[in-house]
Amino acid sequence: MTEEQRALQETAAAYLAEHANARDGRDGDPALWQGIAELGWTAVIVPEAFGGLGLGLAEAAVLLEESGRQLTRSPLFSGVALTHPLLVRCASEAAARRLLPALAEGRSIATLIAGPGLSPFVTAGGLEIRARRDGDGWVLDGTSPQVLDGDTADTAFVVARLDEGGMGLFEVPARLAGVTRSPLAAWDLSRPQARWQLEGVRLGAEARLDAPGALDDGLAAALASTALLLAAEQVGGAARCIELTVAYTKERQQFGRPVAAFQAVKHRCAEMMVRLEGARSALGGALAACSGLQEALALDEIAVARVQAAEAYRFCAAEAIQLHGGVGFTWEYDPQLHFKRAQWGSQWFGTPDAWRDAVADSLLGRRKSA
Repeated sequence: MTEEQRALQETAAAYLAEHANARDGRDGDPALWQGIAELGWTAVIVPEAFGGLGLGLAEAAVLLEESGRQLTRSPLFSGVALTHPLLVRCASEAAARRLLPALAEGRSIATLIAGPGLSPFVTAGGLEIRARRDGDGWVLDGTSPQVLDGDTADTAFVVARLDEGGMGLFEVPARLAGVTRSPLAAWDLSRPQARWQLEGVRLGAEARLDAPGALDDGLAAALASTALLLAAEQVGGAARCIELTVAYTKERQQFGRPVAAFQAVKHRCAEMMVRLEGARSALGGALAACSGLQEALALDEIAVARVQAAEAYRFCAAEAIQLHGGVGFTWEYDPQLHFKRAQWGSQWFGTPDAWRDAVADSLLGRRKSA
């Protein structure tokens, strides 16, 4: 990392460790969110022309890694990793100029509705929300059963299936008539979710945000960026699982010796570290290959990072529970929280199997063209 990135990492690590809130029963934490905004994290990848810092995916990855390490319960992921890349890639200049400054300052909290699991491989036919013309405006109908941070967001950016064919990106304020949102009792408490139902939601012409043709490739590219930042978060979570396990096994005594002294325990911790370093290396390679948020992405590199990080996190979280013994899945210890976060992350933004299929298709296509 550069000196600037290392300083950002140290600041994020210290701040988030002090404000850890994974067990907080509230979906909103205004003080934490205000602090995040004041530190400028909400502006990290927003271009300077729209009130942001104009940094890149690497800096965003530093923040998400530390957030994953602490299981931070905030809309940071929904903003920096999810909605900001979408608007930068797909929104018209007028829409970006109107919306991004408030998002960069943390004055507005947004989320995204774009098909089940927000997969980069979604097609128009797989979208849950439909949009039809109504004079100069639009009417939206449909239900999205799981919306990330859907109970605290002020606005949802909705990718809808157009009755005339194709897709459109719309701004839907949460308090608009016809919008009903219901909080969900999610297994992973650190990922608040809600069900959104849209019934005859009327929008003006300005609510359609996408530039002509921008969603054709831009949506998949934006969600691929999100998947890469999710991999960074998962690397942070896996690293924390190892830290917790090493600390616990050094303290836990068995037969008059620390559990960490037993060779079988050392081997399992070593395997956790091997998985983590493989994922970290893949993440670094993908970030290096993806030079800018608006540039072409190295999708094969993202796929490797996504798969390695998801599987490393699940492995490390499961091993942490086992090596903590009977207390590993109790509320007082963190491994069970990481295991739930790891399970969630493996199913959103493209499953590991879906990314493997995408890489296989890409490689086979190149061979055919050769």
